[in-house]
Formats: sequence, structure tokens, C-alpha cells
Amino acid sequence: MLYGEKTRLRPPEMTDLDNIMAWINDREVTRNLAIGFWPLSRKAEEAWLAKTVEGSDPRNRVLVIEDLQGTYLGSIGLHDIDMRSGVAEVGIVIGRKDYWGKGYGTDALRTLLRFAFANLRLRKVYLKVFGSNARAQKSYAKLGFKVAGRLKEHELKEGEYEDVIYMELFRDELK
Repeated sequence: MLYGEKTRLRPPEMTDLDNIMAWINDREVTRNLAIGFWPLSRKAEEAWLAKTVEGSDPRNRVLVIEDLQGTYLGSIGLHDIDMRSGVAEVGIVIGRKDYWGKGYGTDALRTLLRFAFANLRLRKVYLKVFGSNARAQKSYAKLGFKVAGRLKEHELKEGEYEDVIYMELFRDELK
């Protein structure tokens, strides 16, 4: 388990399924995720969770985010981990809307980044964020992420084309 100041990160378990189902089809939560806009069935999410719990893909690792009292908040992960180049993409979701804007996501991301840089010896982590997601951009910048590029009107989201911003953080830039 990894501990931050407000959160702890732990491996996912099949018992997390009900917590995931509580938010996975809530468009307010998922509108900024790469999972698309189709509703997800319990069976489909259970299959994804089983694969994630198994941990058979070393290039993609997901952890559950909890507060320090053990309340399930969401998930965070490193994806497309390239150990040779020392880079990975990070993704995060706080599914519990009552925890939004209170620093839990920033703390969880800082905790994962410290682990990734120190223990996995990654040199850079990057992410993609929609141009309209100002709250996430502010959180990422607080940790030291910088804009690396912007794809104008790149993805269709809810009937509108959205910019996709790439942000990156090098090991020695983590705040």
C-alpha cells in the first residue's frame, strides 16, 4: 500500500465492483475519461476488473484510491509503461463527487508519482486532459506538469469537438 497525506493507494479487489458501478455510468464523473460515452454493463466492468486484479499486463497498472479511513474514492494508474525509455501515461478518476475539489486527487497523484519516480525509476510521466477540464489542469500544474502540446478540436465529446492537451512531468520537476 502507498500512503499520501490524505489518501492511500492499494491494489484493486473484486469486492471493489459495487463501488465502481456506483459511478461508472455517471456522465458527470466519466465525461472527462477516455472510456467513451457508451454505458458499461456490470458484466463488462467485472471482466475489466478481473483482468486488472490479475495484474498480468506489466505495462498497465491500476490502484484503488481510498481516503485514510478506507473509503473508496476512485482509481489511478500508470499505462503504456515503457521501462526502457522510462516513461508512462497516468490516468486518474475520483468517482465520489462529494470528494471533488478537496485535494484527494492531487494527493493520490503525488503519491503515485513519487512511487513511479523513486521505485520504478521512471524519468517522465505524461497525461492527456480535455481543454475544458480546468479543475484537472490546475491540479496537474500544482504538481509541476507542463503543457507539452495541444491537439485542437481533436475529440468529439457530447456533440462538440474538444481540444486535447498533453502534459508532462519529469522526475526532477515534481513539486
